[in-house]
Amino acid sequence: MLLLSRKDIKQVITMKETIEVVKEAFRLFSEGKSDAPIRTNIQAPAHDGAFLFMPSYVAELDMAAMKVVNIFPKNIDKGLPTTMSQMMLIDGTDGSVCSILDGAYVTQLRTGAATGAAFDLLAKKECKKGALIGTGGQAATQLEAMMVARSLESVKVFDLNRERLEAFVAQMNEELKAYGTKVLAADSSDDAVEEADLLVCVTPSTRPVFDGTKVKAGATVSCVGSYQPHMQEMSPAVLERASKIYFDSEEAVLSEAGDILIPLADGTITKEDFTGDLGDVILGKVGARENDEEIIVFKTVGIGTQDLLTAKAIYEKADAAGVGTKWN
Repeated sequence: MLLLSRKDIKQVITMKETIEVVKEAFRLFSEGKSDAPIRTNIQAPAHDGAFLFMPSYVAELDMAAMKVVNIFPKNIDKGLPTTMSQMMLIDGTDGSVCSILDGAYVTQLRTGAATGAAFDLLAKKECKKGALIGTGGQAATQLEAMMVARSLESVKVFDLNRERLEAFVAQMNEELKAYGTKVLAADSSDDAVEEADLLVCVTPSTRPVFDGTKVKAGATVSCVGSYQPHMQEMSPAVLERASKIYFDSEEAVLSEAGDILIPLADGTITKEDFTGDLGDVILGKVGARENDEEIIVFKTVGIGTQDLLTAKAIYEKADAAGVGTKWN
């Protein structure tokens, strides 16, 4: 069994590679070739936390996986990651565990890559400005995925905690400088959103974190943070203005994401407004962007197939390169 840390994973795979892996995961999922049950969600209300269990299996790859994700948003105030996780990759031919990976970083990678895949498939070809709302554990890979998907001149970032925002901006300008994109601290969510061609929200908020009327024509929006029915970071106004609404998995989104469940319940949108899953776009079953004026929304909550394919790619690359720690 190979143990793979965050450092090991960073050494063997890039965001660009992960985006292509996640596209393949979406394709397999939409073809019905993966078994990825809706994740089990156990609440820890005393600590505003949640324990999530995500199994998956792809028969044609002879691989299975199980990811345990523990999400505790208040950790950010303790200087701890908001997401704690471990990932187990399993040989589908004999049930042996091939690898245990840092699940938090696998989650960050594949979640960022989901946004990157959506932007690659759905965004305008010419995008110059991005916006990111939220600077928690998922934010860095979301930011990098934007830069991979489109050659951006700048990305404005907003967070309610100014000190954390400025520290994040400084760190990202250093870590992602090879992309040539300026990362800027926004004064408000309006300041971030108004000129953005690409917009990502990645917060645990229970109320909208941006004004949907400020989103400009032609923008592509990815909302990542809402993973429970009471969470709603996305402005309903942007759903009303959207020409198309896509998901990683409609079934998964409708089982847990307040971003969609709340406006569905109050009649802001109906299921007739849904366009389809991203995997169906890849398969050519559903159309993508038709013009540069359309506002397009992508909502992702994550599916186990993404984790499995990402972990498999990491494991194979690490094994070939002799990276990681063998545990016999």
